[in-house]
Amino acid sequence: MKKILIIEDDPLIVDLVRIHLRTLPADVVTAGSGRDGLAQLAQQTVDLCILDVMLPDMDGIDICRQIRQRDTFTPILMLTAKTQEADKVAGLEAGADDYLTKPFGIQEFMARVRAMLRRSGLGTTATPTPSSIITHNTLWIHTADRIVTLDGNRVELTPKEFDLLVLLAENPGKSYSRKELLHLVWDYHFSGYEHTVTAHINRLRNKIESDFARPIYILTTWGIGYRFAEPVKPTPA
Repeated sequence: MKKILIIEDDPLIVDLVRIHLRTLPADVVTAGSGRDGLAQLAQQTVDLCILDVMLPDMDGIDICRQIRQRDTFTPILMLTAKTQEADKVAGLEAGADDYLTKPFGIQEFMARVRAMLRRSGLGTTATPTPSSIITHNTLWIHTADRIVTLDGNRVELTPKEFDLLVLLAENPGKSYSRKELLHLVWDYHFSGYEHTVTAHINRLRNKIESDFARPIYILTTWGIGYRFAEPVKPTPA
C-alpha cells in the first residue's frame, strides 16, 4: 500500500483529501506544520508528499528545498493559494514535481495524485541491459535502474526530471511541445500548467549542462518546444 504524507495546517482540507486518498487505497499520515512534516520525513519513507506552500511556522518553498537536499526521489505535490505564475515557478524550481492552485476540484486533485504515484518509479531495481543505457558524450542514462551519470559522477534527479530526460533522450532530434511533454510525462490531459515543463527543463539543464546558456543536450526548438541533441555522426575518412 502506498504511503502519502500531507503537510497542511487547514483541517478542512486535510480531512477532505484524506478521505479520498484512502480510496486508492493509501496509508495517509499528516503534519500540521513544516517542522512536524520534516521530522516525519526523517523517520519514514513515503511515496508522495503533499505540501502546502503557506504554513504557520515555515515557508513551503523552503521546506521543499530542504526535502530535496536529502531526498531526490519522493514526488512532491505543492498546494498553493498564490495565483501569480512566479510563485508557482518558484515552487517547481525548489524541487516540487507539480503544483495545484487552491481552491481545487477533488477530481483534478485525485487525477494528479494517481499520475504522480503511477509514474514515480520508486523501487525500480531491475538489472540494466545494454539496451537500457543511453549514452551521449559523457552523459550516461541507465533507464532500468534510473541512474544518470555525467563525466562519471552521479547526477541526482527527481522522478519527473528523470522521466522527462529519458523521454527526450530516447527520441533524439524529435521536438516536443510543452503540452505534449505535460501529457507524456505527467499524464495530464488539461492545459494551463505548461510552465511546469519549463521549470523542469531548467532544473535539468542546471544539472547536466556545463553552460546553461549554451546547452548541448537539451535544446530549444523555437516556436515548438524542446528536443534532445542528436549524436554527432563521425566524418567519413
